[in-house]
Amino acid sequence: MSQVSTASVWAAPRLSMRWWPVFLRNLLVWRKLAIPSLVGNIAEPLMWLVAFGYGLGALVGQVQLGDRQVPYILFLASGSICMSAMNAASFEALYSAFSRMHVQKTWDGIMNAPVRLDDVVLAEMLWAAFKALFTVTAILGVMLALGISHSPKLLVAWPVLLFVGITFSCIALIFNALAKGYDFFTYYFTLFLTPMMFLSGIFFPTTQLPPLVRTVAEWLPLTAAVELVRPLFMDQWPAHPLRHGLVLLGFAVAAFWIALALTRKRFRN
Repeated sequence: MSQVSTASVWAAPRLSMRWWPVFLRNLLVWRKLAIPSLVGNIAEPLMWLVAFGYGLGALVGQVQLGDRQVPYILFLASGSICMSAMNAASFEALYSAFSRMHVQKTWDGIMNAPVRLDDVVLAEMLWAAFKALFTVTAILGVMLALGISHSPKLLVAWPVLLFVGITFSCIALIFNALAKGYDFFTYYFTLFLTPMMFLSGIFFPTTQLPPLVRTVAEWLPLTAAVELVRPLFMDQWPAHPLRHGLVLLGFAVAAFWIALALTRKRFRN
């Protein structure tokens, strides 16, 4: 019997450790394609880093951050790693999750076992976050090899980037629940992710933005991620870690709840 509850779709999540077999199932399937997946996930961000970091960086030189100047390649790298976590989590929670949910009907098959839909959604969220962590770990390795940063505080950036992956996988699952087809995801990337990339201080400091736009940008999840990770690349601690951490946490909790409610509604219909 399908494990879709008859309670309100907005009821509190009913979670258990039954998410783990679903996560493990995705891992076992993906393991056969790990190398092509790795190449696909890290190729684009590394091209951004080389083209803009070394090419444009030679023209820009130094970027003013507060009372210090930093090389543009370091400025870009510390922001683009957050963008990579966002993109990797979003792609997995959109295209791959939609394939398993709607096209392949994998979720229906799983819920014929004693597994709730809530656990399936949780497993998909954590799986997308894991894929993001896998991607950024590979990119961090390349950055270390290039000598962009040698800060020991990068060890702290690793769990922060996992949290970034969790946040954006939760947001992406909202659109996964609403989608009728793959084309729907174009709206998410075009109207949400792309503008946020240019407003969150990845390519240039947010101080260059108009005051009103800057105020809005300060509360975006990607801005919070960059503000937490960038100082770690520079061997500094973030200036307002609690505030930025709460922004990410707030987006993650709210988005997961909304995504779960919309997914419950979709399966009931």
